[in-house]
Formats: sequence, structure tokens, C-alpha cells
Amino acid sequence: MILLSRVAERLYWMSRYLERAEGMARVTNAYTHLIMDLPRGTEVEWGMLINIMGAKPTFESMGYNYTEQGTLKFVIASLDNASSISACIKAARENMRTTRDVLPHEIWETINELHLYCKETASQSISRRNRYEFLNEVTARCQMLNGLVMTTLCRDHCYRFIKLGHLLERADINSRVLDVALASIASRQIENPAFDSLIWASLTQALGALGTYRRAVGPMIDATSAINYLYKEPSSPRSILFCINAIRNDLKALKQHQKALDQADKIYQSIEQFEAQDMTAKQFHSFSDAFQKAVSELNNCINQLWFSAQQR
Repeated sequence: MILLSRVAERLYWMSRYLERAEGMARVTNAYTHLIMDLPRGTEVEWGMLINIMGAKPTFESMGYNYTEQGTLKFVIASLDNASSISACIKAARENMRTTRDVLPHEIWETINELHLYCKETASQSISRRNRYEFLNEVTARCQMLNGLVMTTLCRDHCYRFIKLGHLLERADINSRVLDVALASIASRQIENPAFDSLIWASLTQALGALGTYRRAVGPMIDATSAINYLYKEPSSPRSILFCINAIRNDLKALKQHQKALDQADKIYQSIEQFEAQDMTAKQFHSFSDAFQKAVSELNNCINQLWFSAQQR
């Protein structure tokens, strides 16, 4: 199938923005439930959500405070924050609007409805009264879009570029959540290991892997087991190893793929060698930084090979 590079690029970024919106909705929902269950002093700071986005400079330059309302306004509703839930859905809708002729009509209708829903309700969903309904609705509609893509698209290059964006964004955001969570837990005012299992269960649930973790590993969750599972479980579609391996397989179907495939192979090999129990918190942070840089380089390879001006 012949696919214009500009169309491939917009499909790729459409799926990245949708995955980012769903990921932040999940994490925000889980965190705001968790914080009400923890005693004062043992909770993780609100800045964790900002650090997951990598948006601390933007957050502070815009004059927001690290309060519940300030943080959630930035995370949920601010269109000036390119990684907010509302901004991601708006960007995903815009990318789909310009490429909807290659997608089934029901996908366009669904994302358009999601965009209108966010536009109407995001600013009213910062308070606790409406927040959970909004975050659950965003998550459900993003999952509906993923289901439509899986069940209605031909397995052609359109599908492959959507899948590449979806998997790369999931691997990136999962890594950010684990890295920031471990650092945030270590920096609490009061250390209380009795609540650590509750925190890691909440984070594993936020990343969509709590049920499969408990079936594969056991009911109790600790940091080492959760990190290993979310990085290395080959059978879980929520694990980073699964995402990178699926990316490798999809790259092979594209022409001139070798440079991107070599980078994906390097990432895959580094995850295979990863063992959380052998690392200090500082070493894990260094590993996470290296992983995120490698994912960024893979994104750059994809951009240069298939989206650059020379290819158009």
C-alpha cells in the first residue's frame, strides 16, 4: 500500500496523543483515589503528575501552585500545556481530521464526540465532584477508539503507523510513571513501608496491569516485583518489553526500516538484561533516563525515515 508520508505522520501522532491522554487520565484517577487513603505525610506529592509529563518548567512559568486544584487544572484542562488531557485529545482530533479519508467513519465520529465532550466538561472536572466521571469517561472512550482501530482497520501501513505511535507512547509513559513514582515515594515526609504496597497496587492499576500482575505474581505488590513485571513481562500488552517487541515486528513490514529496527533491538536487549532487584534507586533513575533517551532516538529514526521532508 502506498501511503503519503504526511498522512503516516498524522496517524502516528494521532495515536500517540490518544495514548498519552488515556495514560494521564488513568494515572490522575488512580492518584486522586490513592491520596485520600494515605495518612498525612505518607502521601506522594502532587508534583508527581507534573514530573511524569516532564512539564515542570512550563508549570512553574505559568504561575501554577503545587496544590490539588492547580495541578489538576494544568493536567486536565489547560490547553497551554501540550501534554494535558484536553490538549492531547484536541491534537489527536486535529491529526485525524486531516486524514479521516483513510479511516473508517465511525472512528472519526468517536474522536469528534470525545473532543466535544472534553471541550464542554474539562474545566468543570477539576473539582472532586465531577473529576472521576470525567477521567473514567476519557479512559473508556480512548479504549473504544483503540477497539475500533483493532476491529475495523485493514492490517496495512495505516494500521502499522497507528500501532507504532500507540506502542511507543505507552512504553514511554510507563517508564516515566515508574521512574517518577519511585523517586516520589523515596522523598516522602514520612516513610511508612506499610503503605507502599497500596501505592504500588494503585500505580499498577493506573498502568492497566493490576489484574494480570496478581494472576502471574501474587496478591501482594512490592516495588521490585511491580517494576520488573511492568518492564519485562513478555505476555502482558501493558509491559514495556511487549511494546518494544511489537514495534520491532511492525517495523519489519516497512521499507528502509533497518536503522529504526537496530535502535528498537538495542532497547529490547537493554530491557531483557534489566533486573530491578540489582539496582539502587539512583541506578534505576539512570536506567530510566537512558531508556527515555533511547525511545526519543527511536522516534527520531521513525521521523527521519518516513516523515521527513525528503520523503514527501
